[in-house]
Amino acid sequence: MVRWWGMARALLPDDLWTEIAPLLPPPRPRPKGGRPPIDNRAALTGILFVLRSGLPWEMLPAEMGCGSGMSCWRRLRDWQAAGVWARLHQVLLERLHAAGEIDW
Repeated sequence: MVRWWGMARALLPDDLWTEIAPLLPPPRPRPKGGRPPIDNRAALTGILFVLRSGLPWEMLPAEMGCGSGMSCWRRLRDWQAAGVWARLHQVLLERLHAAGEIDW
């Protein structure tokens, strides 16, 4: 049996999530109602899993609890438009530098 949650938690440990969460915009309001959006951590976990594994978006395992691949892809697109990835890149560089993991 594959343990998706353990794999997902390894992709986004709690201490890293604590640094990333403030960079993410809240989900857009849904004036027409509909299904509530997946939370940001689940979406980011799904994004990381697909990008790391190379799976097609539509094959994101439902057992991971990250929503559909299309939902994760849309969040990736929205965050790109909002400049999240540039800010995240800076935070990760600072974190790696503080840990002595970058040889400038």
